[in-house]
Amino acid sequence: MSTRFMPLHLCFAKDLGEDEECIWDVANGMDTEDGVAWVYAIGDDQVMAFAVFGIQSLTELIRHREDPGLLKRWNR
Repeated sequence: MSTRFMPLHLCFAKDLGEDEECIWDVANGMDTEDGVAWVYAIGDDQVMAFAVFGIQSLTELIRHREDPGLLKRWNR
């Protein structure tokens, strides 16, 4: 079974209601375990791409960024 990756496009940013820069900031902190990968082309060209679960992870991270209370740790 293979994982398909999709490049990040401006339309994806519009679908999430965010600008491309905001999505870039959040996605840049993601790891391959989160469903993001760099796809390299000939030369120095490269693009960030997401697996389906990577898009879900990115959406959740953006939601958490908008509401920092979602990331609060419980007090002991």
